[in-house]
This record gives sequence, C-alpha cells and structure tokens, in this order.
Amino acid sequence: MNDFLLVAAGGAVGAPLRYLTDRAVQARHGTAFPWGTFTVNVVGSLVLGLLTGAALSGAAGHTAQLLLGTGLCGALTTYSTFSYETLRLAETGARFLAVANVVASVVAGLGAVFAGLALARVLFP
Repeated sequence: MNDFLLVAAGGAVGAPLRYLTDRAVQARHGTAFPWGTFTVNVVGSLVLGLLTGAALSGAAGHTAQLLLGTGLCGALTTYSTFSYETLRLAETGARFLAVANVVASVVAGLGAVFAGLALARVLFP
C-alpha cells in the first residue's frame, strides 16, 4: 500500500504540472505545433534519465523511483496526448508538422534521457 501512495503522490503533482506547463508553453507559441506536450515529454525524459542514473549509482532508492519515476514522470509525460496531437496535425493537413513532431519528440526525448544519465554520472559518481 505504501508503494501505491508514493505513486499516487507523485502523480498528484505530475498531472497538474503537466497541464499547467502545457497551457503556459502553448500560450506563448501561436503555432499549431504542440510545444506544450513536447516540453513536458522532454523534461520528463531528462528527469527520468537523471533518476535512473541516480538509482544505478545507489544514490536513489526504491522510494524515489516510485515517487518521482513512476508517479511524477508518469503523470508529467504523455504519450497519448502526443499521439492525438500528431494525428490531429496530419488530419488537418499539417503533415510536415506531424512528422516533425514525431521525429523531434523521439530525438529530443532520447537525447534528454541520455543527458540525464550523463548528468547523474557527474553528480553521483
């Protein structure tokens, strides 16, 4: 039950953080490109990479992984919204933006997770 509460607590922070970040970022960009979703997914990937690196070094344990990894990052990032927004771009004729969203999201997400791992190696040798 404690594990469930840790995940729920992380999710309770991550979900509103995703919504607020998405709205704030999207309001600053008047384009059809889903910058808000892109931002939360890349930031979540960076945090998850950092957390994974910390866990591998022994600096973060099971509790941190549940609270921050599964809970916070799980609620902060959103594959379903990414998929929906990509589909909407393609359906409305913005096929270049749809493809750009897929490519940029995958490349930036992987880059962010590797950057997080590298940062963890420096912070937690």
